[in-house]
Amino acid sequence: MTPADLAARLSIPSGPLFFPVTAFGPDGAVGLDAYRAHVRQGVAAGAAAVFACCGTGEFHALTPEEFETCVRAAVEESGGRVPVLAGAGYGTALAVRYARLAAAAGADGLLAMPPYLVVAGQQGLLRHYREVAAATALPVVVYQRDNAVFTPRTVVELARTDGIIGLKDGLGDLDLMQRTVSAVRTEGPGDFLYFNGLPTAEQTQLAYRAIGVPLYSSAVFCFAPEIALAFHRALETGDRATVDRLLDGFYRPFVELRAQGRGYAVALVKAAVRLRGLDVGEVRPPLHEPGDDHVKQLAQVIERGYALLEGAK
Repeated sequence: MTPADLAARLSIPSGPLFFPVTAFGPDGAVGLDAYRAHVRQGVAAGAAAVFACCGTGEFHALTPEEFETCVRAAVEESGGRVPVLAGAGYGTALAVRYARLAAAAGADGLLAMPPYLVVAGQQGLLRHYREVAAATALPVVVYQRDNAVFTPRTVVELARTDGIIGLKDGLGDLDLMQRTVSAVRTEGPGDFLYFNGLPTAEQTQLAYRAIGVPLYSSAVFCFAPEIALAFHRALETGDRATVDRLLDGFYRPFVELRAQGRGYAVALVKAAVRLRGLDVGEVRPPLHEPGDDHVKQLAQVIERGYALLEGAK
């Protein structure tokens, strides 16, 4: 899939972007059967794309061999029905290695994570992502967050780089994003993509749409695809009553629960997948499992979310 092909597929928000969790068995090894089932279910439920082994998929906790195995499994289970993008990160040399492993596994594109630990200047960041983009023919979406925050000028340069097709924002600075969108609109290519990549992005998507960012990742889709799809449809059709009902009754309580533990953007999602009937195992260290009380509250939030859907029928 060429950069233009992938950009065209992703630019049509036919459904939420699916970031599957990575399943682990009781012995801590990758649970490939459960992972395959998870990906298969997400694609069947209506995901617009699969982002394998990214943040929600515990990219940080996977060996290169496990990474390649999981990406290959995601490609096989998707069966060409939707694009599959894979994470790539750490320092430049390792990010290039992961990019090449993803290409070998059949991925359609990459989500380029922030470099490991260092706080680099704009020139160094630009060089890093250009080297990742040049390493394979895979189209690249650059992930802005933590120690990889870009000026609008740098994003213009990224957008002009062969193979880089978009920016996923996990920072949440709407002023910076508005200036970035404006700069690329006036000085860069017209087909550059933007994604809202904040945890539980639905909570902020009304604001992001207003500045020209229609695409977003959905962790909720991992465990409650019906809720995520209902929210997505409501956004697309302008059904503000449904948007507000789900924000008030489901997403805000979920976000407030997520805020009660470090690492819950992953651990709480994985617990929710288990609550919904698929045993994907626990998170790997250094993340930790939610406490029993938080899991009980999580079950209540999910139940309330589905009740809101029933009440709308």
